Amino acid sequence: MLCAVLSFSACTKNQTNSTKDMTQLTFNEEQSACMSAIACFEAKGDLINLEKEINNGLDAGLTVSQIKEALSQLYAYTGFPRSLNALGTLQKVVAQRDSATTQYGAEPTPLAADYDELKEGTRVQTMLTGQPFNYTFAPATDFYLKAHLFGDIFARDNMTYADRELVTVSALSGLDGVEPQLKAHVSGAHNMGLTDQQLLAIPQALKQKVGLTEAKRASKAISDFLGTSDNISLQAENAVDLKSRWAKGQPNDAYAQYFTGRSYLNPLDGGFANVTFEPGCRNHWHIHHGAVQVLVCIYGRGWYQEWGKPAVPLTEGTVIAIPEGVKHWHGAAKNSWMQHIAYHTNVQPNSSNEWLEEVSDEVYNQLP
Repeated sequence: MLCAVLSFSACTKNQTNSTKDMTQLTFNEEQSACMSAIACFEAKGDLINLEKEINNGLDAGLTVSQIKEALSQLYAYTGFPRSLNALGTLQKVVAQRDSATTQYGAEPTPLAADYDELKEGTRVQTMLTGQPFNYTFAPATDFYLKAHLFGDIFARDNMTYADRELVTVSALSGLDGVEPQLKAHVSGAHNMGLTDQQLLAIPQALKQKVGLTEAKRASKAISDFLGTSDNISLQAENAVDLKSRWAKGQPNDAYAQYFTGRSYLNPLDGGFANVTFEPGCRNHWHIHHGAVQVLVCIYGRGWYQEWGKPAVPLTEGTVIAIPEGVKHWHGAAKNSWMQHIAYHTNVQPNSSNEWLEEVSDEVYNQLP
């Protein structure tokens, strides 16, 4: 492991021309969060939210070169179709943006003429896994991993090994059924230089930007590796799948700033709306002025609370009429989705909503 703490060029003489320390994360906290979301949306094939997060990442100072490299690398983990679709989305974003606000970044350092991708890939793979690894059951796949993934791709130094493993862990968190690979790459990310704090920031970023299901996958793998408590407390099975027959609609992006967690909106005829809350999601404290809001819970379990009063459970069939001028919040339970129909009655001229502070974790986590 001495090679991991020395400069990259000293350990790979005649392999590349890079002088970077490849075991250092080059993203700041905001950039790391954006890159985690970009990788996860790529894995999910969610191009609408990927486009938004690419813009956020570029605004945060990520370069086109870094994002392009991340999306290119992910073909090895999520397949060419999703990688190519994501690269097309990046290309679209770059074309639409003001070039003065976009950093393009440097391309990778050219490899040395005598670069041996199999030899270097074997070294990098051993560094990632912590021991020599040979996939004798499928020798061709073993060669592809060593020579191409860890030899050719990882040698491209516009991202470090640490950068690449943050991308990989975040992407695998967006996929169901790849938990063994996710667990292995959490360990590999640690071997490649990500600190405990940098690892723990991944599920928090996914919770904020992508969804609780993806955050839960990352959190479980990371907490199992570090031997810490799961920092995204979602244990119930129904935290993974929404089994309702009510369509959840589209991400509630227009009001996302007033929610903790992810919600969805499905407008219905007659001024009604179906609002879907992921497990742990709740809106901020707020007040309806000049109108009475009515909530009808149609799926799952959640909570309604007025300021200064105990929280009231929301279960299927619960009807809540919220008086005008009363400060309140509503949302899902920690381990269940929740859907409610919302509409307004007794609407007065110039009615409005007044959005207030978040419902604190201290208040919310007291609820079962």
